[in-house]
Amino acid sequence: MDIFLSNQVLIFLFSETILYFLSFIAFLGAVQILKNWNFNATTTKQYQLEKRAFLIVTIILFTLTLKILLLPYFAYTIDKLSVLIPGAMCGAGVISANSYGNPLLFLKIIILFFIGIWLIINKHDQNAVDYPYFKTKFWFYLFIFMIMSVEYALDIAYFSHISTSDVVQCCSAIFGISGNNPIPFNLTVPLLLTIFYLLYFLTILLSTQKNAFLLFIVSLLFLYIGYESVVHFFGTYIYRLPTHKCPFCMLQKEYYYVGYILWATLFLGVFFGIANAVLKLLISHEETKLYKLAILFNTFFVILCTSYVLIYYIKNGVWL
Repeated sequence: MDIFLSNQVLIFLFSETILYFLSFIAFLGAVQILKNWNFNATTTKQYQLEKRAFLIVTIILFTLTLKILLLPYFAYTIDKLSVLIPGAMCGAGVISANSYGNPLLFLKIIILFFIGIWLIINKHDQNAVDYPYFKTKFWFYLFIFMIMSVEYALDIAYFSHISTSDVVQCCSAIFGISGNNPIPFNLTVPLLLTIFYLLYFLTILLSTQKNAFLLFIVSLLFLYIGYESVVHFFGTYIYRLPTHKCPFCMLQKEYYYVGYILWATLFLGVFFGIANAVLKLLISHEETKLYKLAILFNTFFVILCTSYVLIYYIKNGVWL
């Protein structure tokens, strides 16, 4: 329980608790609205429901927006905890301190994708005259709330089961510096990079052609291959050390917090790449601007990764 003496943990859990409480209020309101809503009715009850719906949407919008901001703060919190946990050099050891950490991090990323989709649906619904996606966005929020409930339970379980006396693995052991974490599918680095750049150009092609469903699949593949490429190749140029393969250390001050920018651009590029396919399934609508944003953020991510390699070579005349 010493972990709860950390200011970052207290701030994070307090924020999550307040947001979950607001989300629960919105959940109850959404259930009531969905049960009684009749847009064509002109009764006093319907008028009251419309005013209440505006309040509930405002609460949801406020809550989900702050949830987006809490993910980087969560990463910052676990990184700061590394000084309290024996064996941890960065957030990698902290997130692996118990069995709840990695599922929690994965779930937070998934929730962010859903939040982004909800925000887009809500924007289209509010811009329309007859609120065509009103019920869809409320049903979708109920789904998000259920996942957020699991996330909140995992938050409590994760932080309450971190020991400040047990030794954890450092990133060197977790991410294969000792040779126990090879590239997936036994790929070589050149082949991994070939797939990385091919998938990038394929996302550009599919975005240009506005092929939402193929772009959805390729974007998810790009997310996975992009992550592995950073861990096994591009990250070593950020650290300037061929044996340092960690996705967390680059979040630290020593590396100018570049990890936040790197992972954010990858996440945003993939999100905008998959968004239109999900929107077509949920509301039979797509947004052309999302294809352009997918190209923009994927390109920024690739340029940022590549620039570290080229700058290192220009300065030193050798590859790592």
